[in-house]
This record gives sequence, structure tokens and C-alpha cells, in this order.
Amino acid sequence: MAIVFSVRGDHIRLDQLLKATGLCSSGGGAHAEIGAGKVRVDGVVELRKRAKLRVGQRVVYAGESVGLVAEAPGSGL
Repeated sequence: MAIVFSVRGDHIRLDQLLKATGLCSSGGGAHAEIGAGKVRVDGVVELRKRAKLRVGQRVVYAGESVGLVAEAPGSGL
């Protein structure tokens, strides 16, 4: 299944993305999974817990794929 995630601003950190999408229940859990080499960004294993992700990148974890898109103008608070 593919998840589309709207990035507010310039970037989102990898640990924050996993938590925000519900793929990991906590930041600590996200750190453990990233550190264990279970997360791929654009097809490459990513070990940096706070890697900055930008629009157009794709994250794969636990059989789920997350595509990053720009937040629609005017949709923020």
C-alpha cells in the first residue's frame, strides 16, 4: 500500500515521518527501526535517524511505501 504524505515547509525528518504516518508508534521506536537498517529512502538503507527528507523522495518500511509531496497552498493553519 502507498501512503502520500504532504510535507509542510522545506523538509521533514525521517524519525518524524515514521511517527506522523503511524508506521512507528513512538520516536524511540522509529530510532530503533532506522538504526536496525529497516528503512529505505529512495531505495537505499538510511541509518541517519534525523535525515532530512524532501518532496519527491520515497520511504519504504515494513512493506509500506510513503511518497512525499508538497503541501497544497493555503492548506496550512
